[in-house]
Amino acid sequence: MEKRIWSLFLSVLIISIPFGARLVFAQDGVTSATWQQKFTRLREKMVDEQIKARGIKDDSVLAAMLKVERHKFVPRNLRYLAYEDNPLPIGFGQTISQPYIVALMTEVLELKGNERVLEIGTGSGYQAAILAELVREVYSIEILPELASRAEELLDGLGYKNIKVKRADGYLGWPEFAPFERIIVTCASEEVPGLLIEQLAEGGSMVIPVGDKYQELRLLKKINGRLEQKDIIPVRFVPMTRQD
Repeated sequence: MEKRIWSLFLSVLIISIPFGARLVFAQDGVTSATWQQKFTRLREKMVDEQIKARGIKDDSVLAAMLKVERHKFVPRNLRYLAYEDNPLPIGFGQTISQPYIVALMTEVLELKGNERVLEIGTGSGYQAAILAELVREVYSIEILPELASRAEELLDGLGYKNIKVKRADGYLGWPEFAPFERIIVTCASEEVPGLLIEQLAEGGSMVIPVGDKYQELRLLKKINGRLEQKDIIPVRFVPMTRQD
């Protein structure tokens, strides 16, 4: 029932924004000091009630979720919803994931700090920013040029120097910089793309939503050239698309 309510909520929000509309994102401190203080309190509440309360324990993940300002990654007209327990539309039929899911996918990767991480599905850039707080380098691929350029501009404006964004087909990965110690896929695939498995380093981990209508968040570890798999929780992500 909870998932159904979220889906209805998200559908209403998406319908309210014309397809392909130019959405305005924050890059310039346009919010007042009062709103900044309010967002800080909402972010603290988000971490306490949505993330810690659901069992996320990694202190570095919690610190990153507390530091990165999610409201800067959502359209300005939806910023008041930035710290609610829901995904939000970011245009072009795409969404920014629910905060808990971002934290969960980050935690299960068991990051140590020196990893090179491949992200498939840059979207708003929020997940990339969280990862950039925790690892050495993030290589993020987005198939939609509008989202890729917008995320790259926003992340650069926020001072992230350890994130590279590329407009490309995520199924193909980023072989020039492979292998990656960690891979995170933020869109659903009916099966795990073989090229991503090839680009996962020995001993590395990948987290990916797998399925069509019904999806499972799956954690894969490459051990002695073989994949060990574990299903985490049922999820609902937008589908992974191919380049024409």
